[in-house]
Amino acid sequence: MKLANRILALFIILGFVSVFFTLQVRAETNLGDIYENFLISKSNAERGDSEAQNLLGAMYLRGIGLRVPKDNMKAVHWFIKAAEQGNANAQFNLGARYYYGEGVPQDYKKALHWYTKAAEQGNANAQFSLGAKCYDGERVPQDNLKAVHWFAKAAEQGEVRSQSLLGAMYYNGLRVPQDYKKAAHWFTKAAEQGEVGSQSLLGTMYYNGEGFPQDYVKAAHWFTKAAEQGEVGAQSLLGAMYYNGEGVPQDYVKAYVLLNLAASQGNVTSKHNKEILLKQMSSSQIEEGKKLSK
Repeated sequence: MKLANRILALFIILGFVSVFFTLQVRAETNLGDIYENFLISKSNAERGDSEAQNLLGAMYLRGIGLRVPKDNMKAVHWFIKAAEQGNANAQFNLGARYYYGEGVPQDYKKALHWYTKAAEQGNANAQFSLGAKCYDGERVPQDNLKAVHWFAKAAEQGEVRSQSLLGAMYYNGLRVPQDYKKAAHWFTKAAEQGEVGSQSLLGTMYYNGEGFPQDYVKAAHWFTKAAEQGEVGAQSLLGAMYYNGEGVPQDYVKAYVLLNLAASQGNVTSKHNKEILLKQMSSSQIEEGKKLSK
């Protein structure tokens, strides 16, 4: 079973583990239908500017309206130019083209070569990708130590998928000794960046006193963050906390809204808890809860 499926099967972490390869270009660059930017980049690329070469490759890969059609072969041409000059972003982008066979024949050996080049220069996406491949044994021998090494390198740069995955590995003892303190460290890093699964699990750790002293207030804080992003498990648990008055003032109306929301998405526990809650609510509370649930 692949890393993503394995973790998802163990606990609720939504939307963070898929191994995907994003194009790396400078963050301030607008790759929309701005033909003038294309012309400037092309001119600079032809003069040997590796940043412009990488950007030009990205433009060809995506296409710019009708004036610059998508062209994978031209994209690869410019990624090669930049990668051979040591541009880490281009090395990552070139590795992805070889991995997927876009503009070049699919070649996993060359893909891993360029991913490694980029990772060794500190490219966080490449580090994450190598970590995932080492964990799964995908086109490389399975190597837990290398997986943790590359995930940690990326996580230390703020790469949120790696932070979440390291947290999951240490929380569950997946290929590493179980360590709640390390899990808490990495889940906190990811949760602070808004990663919903980590927020939910961080709430669970505070609630259970795993890696931290038990703290219902902090548990409610992180469940709230995750619930606001639609995480069903967090909605259910937070609803129960409002019902019991754990870490938050007891509030049957808020409990109803949260449990109803989770139940409407198929959460069986929330449906059961809502039925119990309804027996203790006044008619006015039920009416208010239904009104707020619309």
